[in-house]
Amino acid sequence: MHRPEVHNAFDDALVAELTAAVEGAGRDPAVRAIVLTGSGASFSAGADLNWMRGMAKASEAENHADSLRLARLMRSLQFCPKPTLARVNGAAYGGGVGLVACCDVAIGADGAKFGLTEVKLGLVPAVISPYVVAAIGLRQARRLFLTGEVFDAAEAQRIGLLHQVVAPGALDEAVASTLKLLLKAGPQAQREAKRLAYRVGGLDEHAAEHADHRNAELIARLRVSPEGQEGLGAFLDKRAPAWTAG
Repeated sequence: MHRPEVHNAFDDALVAELTAAVEGAGRDPAVRAIVLTGSGASFSAGADLNWMRGMAKASEAENHADSLRLARLMRSLQFCPKPTLARVNGAAYGGGVGLVACCDVAIGADGAKFGLTEVKLGLVPAVISPYVVAAIGLRQARRLFLTGEVFDAAEAQRIGLLHQVVAPGALDEAVASTLKLLLKAGPQAQREAKRLAYRVGGLDEHAAEHADHRNAELIARLRVSPEGQEGLGAFLDKRAPAWTAG
């Protein structure tokens, strides 16, 4: 992801480019593994500020279509037939956490911060929820979905979001070491190993696509609701939302 000036935040263009890159790499026989990282200091800050302004004014139908595009990105990454590795070089919030959760392996720098902060805006992490729950478990997801708290890399590793935490200067070495292991395995066996894990773990791509539609409907409804409008407006105006008054 190369939008360092906005901490690699999502907009329509980045979502489309990432989706095309992941799906294209998944079909390319010359690709053995995919590494996802961010330019600059952050991995991904989640939603772009200008994109949020547009969605706050958009209709429920427009918000639904937008959410489905993000859902396709997450589903494509989760069910990519190639091994995927998140090189978490810095902060990951909202959808950025979703990207980390969708990767087979996640290695993070020890200074990285994470947060599922949607409830602070009167929203929920609907589109990424199946993948975050699969990564960290229902119990941890309930806590983080409800509190919207920011947590560090050590906590991310403890709950299962990250597999490994290293110093920033050791990040490339750790990624290279994992890639070396991945390249020693048979590519067909790796595809089948992923399918095996999905089947045993109860993850199904067709079911996930069906869930994406329900979750897109949910987030679209919340964005245009009075509480969602107040939360987004408060964030954009840099003020506290009405529910925190007093």
